[in-house]
Amino acid sequence: MKETEKVVPEAEELPKAIVRRVVKDELSRCSDGDISIHKDALLAFSESARIFIHYLSATANDICKEARRQIINADDVFKALEETEYSEFVQPLKASLEEFRRKNAGKKAGASKEKEEKKKRKLEDESSEKDEGGDNK
Repeated sequence: MKETEKVVPEAEELPKAIVRRVVKDELSRCSDGDISIHKDALLAFSESARIFIHYLSATANDICKEARRQIINADDVFKALEETEYSEFVQPLKASLEEFRRKNAGKKAGASKEKEEKKKRKLEDESSEKDEGGDNK
C-alpha cells in the first residue's frame, strides 16, 4: 500500500483543525509553555478519538437494542461509558450536556418564534397578492 493511500474512509475522519484545537486547548491548561504537536501525534489523537467513538457507539447501540429501541439517547451513551469502564466521564458529560441544552434552549425558542413570524408574513403576503390580483379583473 502506498503512503498516500488512506486507511480510513474520508467520511470517518475527524476534522484535523478541531482535533488540533482540542488537543492544544487541553495541553495549554496542563502545561506552562506552548507545546507543539507533531503531525503523527495529531494523527494518533484523531485515530484514538475515532476508535473510541466507534467503540462507544457500538456499546450504546447494544444497550439500545436490549431496551428494544431504535434510537440511541444520551442515557444510552452514559450507560455505555459505565459499561466500558469510563464512568469518570459520565458526570462531566452530563454537566456539559446540560450546559449545552441551557445555552441552546434560548436559541431554539428564538428560532421557533422567528420561523412562526416568517410563516405568518408569507401567509399575509400571499393573501395580499390574491387581494391585489382580484382588483385587476
